[in-house]
Amino acid sequence: MRMMALALAVALASTAALAQDKPPPAAGAKPAAQAKQAKPKAAPAKKPQSIAAKLQACLEIDDATKERLNCYDAIFPPAPKPKAPAAKGVMDCRFFKEEDERLTCFNGFAEKIPKLPQ
Repeated sequence: MRMMALALAVALASTAALAQDKPPPAAGAKPAAQAKQAKPKAAPAKKPQSIAAKLQACLEIDDATKERLNCYDAIFPPAPKPKAPAAKGVMDCRFFKEEDERLTCFNGFAEKIPKLPQ
C-alpha cells in the first residue's frame, strides 16, 4: 500500500514537472505577458434541463428502439432486481431486468408528463 502511494506521488510529481516545461521563446518573440492574447468568450450559460424535459426529449426518438431506451437509461441508470415491484414512479422503471419492460415503463410515465414550455 505504501509503495503504491509512493509510486503515485512520483508519477504526479513527474507529470507536473513535464507540464511546466516549455520550449524557449523564439528569437525576437515578445514575452508571453506582453503578447496580445484574445480573451476566450464565455459560452452562454445553459439552464440545466429538468428530469421531465429530459424524459420528454427521449420521446422524440423512435419508439421501441434501443436508442430511446439508452436515452432513458442515461437519466436513470438500470439497477435490475430479480423481482422488481410494480413501478409507482418513473424512477422505479430502472429496476426491470427486461429491456422491453423497462422501455414500456419509461414510456408510460414520460407520455403522462404535461408538455413543458421551451
